[in-house]
Amino acid sequence: MYLAQYRTLGLLLLIGVAFFTVAFTANRLLRPHRPSAAKESTYECGLDPVGGDWAQAQIRYYVYAYLYVLFAVESVFLFPWAVVFTGFGVTSVVEMGIFVAVLALGILYAWRKGVLSWT
Repeated sequence: MYLAQYRTLGLLLLIGVAFFTVAFTANRLLRPHRPSAAKESTYECGLDPVGGDWAQAQIRYYVYAYLYVLFAVESVFLFPWAVVFTGFGVTSVVEMGIFVAVLALGILYAWRKGVLSWT
């Protein structure tokens, strides 16, 4: 009786894989396929591509994106705690204080290293 639940899960998995396979096979068989040099060229907003295919991006963009994701994810953990704050007691307040202190320490470190300066 216990393994019957796994049989249902396996059947659902097989149906999902079959649907995926049939859909992608139908797409491959029914699509128009007429390659040309114009279709295989790089597309840059309707303009002809200029220069080579190597473009170097500055690391500061990635650092800003990383810091944003880091603090956005951490705020996801902070928000539910703040919503249901009542009834947790002193222990959870101390734990959240440590959590926020680690976040503050991280942003202070980034600021002191000059990562947050744009120039």
